[in-house]
This record gives sequence, C-alpha cells and structure tokens, in this order.
Amino acid sequence: MENDSGCTWEFAAMVGFIKKMYPHTHLIVVGFSLGGNIVCKYLGENRANQERVLCCVSVCQGYSALRAQETFLQWDQCRRFYNFLMADNMKKIILSHRGSLFGSTTKMEDADLSRLYTATSLMQIDETIMRKFHGHNSLKEYYEKESCVHYIHNVDVPLLLVNSADDPLVHGSLLTIPRTLAEKKQNVIFALTLHGGHLGFFEGAVLVPQPLTWMDKVIVGYANAMCQWEKQKPQCQKNGLQSASCPDEKAA
Repeated sequence: MENDSGCTWEFAAMVGFIKKMYPHTHLIVVGFSLGGNIVCKYLGENRANQERVLCCVSVCQGYSALRAQETFLQWDQCRRFYNFLMADNMKKIILSHRGSLFGSTTKMEDADLSRLYTATSLMQIDETIMRKFHGHNSLKEYYEKESCVHYIHNVDVPLLLVNSADDPLVHGSLLTIPRTLAEKKQNVIFALTLHGGHLGFFEGAVLVPQPLTWMDKVIVGYANAMCQWEKQKPQCQKNGLQSASCPDEKAA
C-alpha cells in the first residue's frame, strides 16, 4: 500500500526489476520522510538487499513510528495540527481508491468506514484501516514491525541520515536513534541541520525561494563521492567482498 509507512514489498519489487533489467548497474538509494523509513528498513531486513547498493541517503524520517505517535498529539511546533491535515489528506486518498484497495470480496465493515470518516489523526486511521489491512493484531505491533529502528543497525553500506532540528513532524527525542547509530557504526553519518523544517531545505529568499533545494546538491555530492570511492577500491573489495589475498586498507 503506497501510504504505508514501512511496507517494503512494493519497493523490493521495483528494486528487483531494476537489478534484472540492468544487471551490471549499482544503485544509490534515497528516501524522503516516510520513504526514508522504507528504504532503511528494506536494506536492513535482509543483507542480500544491500547487494549492488553503493550507498543510502535518508532525509527527514522519524525512525520509530511507535515513539513518534506520542509526539503527534503535542501542540508544540503545530505538530497536532499537521497530524490533522495529514490524516484528512490520507482519508481522501483511501476513500478515493476504496475499490482498488479493498475490492468487492473484502468489504470494509460499516463500523470501520464510519470511524475512518470521523478520524482526526493518523493513529486513528492506522488503527481502523492500516494495521488490519496488513494483518497486525494491534497498533503497537504494526508500528513496531514497520519501523526501521529495528533493522537499520543491519545496514552495512555507507548511510547518510539527515534531519533538521526545526522539523515540525520529527520530534527532537527521536533523533537519539540516528545519533546513537552513527556513534556505533563507521559507515553511518548523521547530519543535523539547524534549519530546514520538514523537507524545506530551500535556497534564496524566504518569500521567493529557488526551486532547487540545497539538499539536492548534498545528495548529489555524497552520491558522487561514493561512486568515486567505489571506483578506487580494489576489485576484491567491491560489492562488499574481501578475499584473503586482498590487501588491507591503510590509514592515510
């Protein structure tokens, strides 16, 4: 389901198709907001998913849906208001594709439909629709299993995690997750900007920003550096493999 926060099967199908169509191509994986959760969870679920992946970039994700849900009920930085707006938009998407999502054989119960119409938060929609759609017994179970926080430590490819300190959707308490990960793993960089909001890294004046954000340049620069790094590696070290005859890297 496209709006699901952590279901990776659709993304996995796309990656598998690309790898099949271009068998000699390496991938650079980038995810924004909930997409960041999906790509990190996908790579960490199975180390085989990291084959032919040069690096991964995640921008403005929250890492743990279970911990994030508590902050969405708070009013600071208008978080609760944003929660209402996102829930209203999600209701419209679900209802406009009701036939495709649930079909004629799996009817949405009238009680669930009524609760969906009256939902004012993402958590209410997840409880009424999403967790049942994916076969979870409780909202807590759904959030636990669909969050990348339980998988991201298995990611061994270079990983850049970017968050903004003034993000109205990602509470500061959630940022202990990427910070701790970066302290423990050498392949992880955690970059925290003072400003940027939620995916609002625009250049230029406040009222007339430029269409190209400076985050685009960061991602391209990081990806280019990883490509150059991969080219300079000995053949025996490429694709995460290192034989006994491969010389160890020496510190500069």
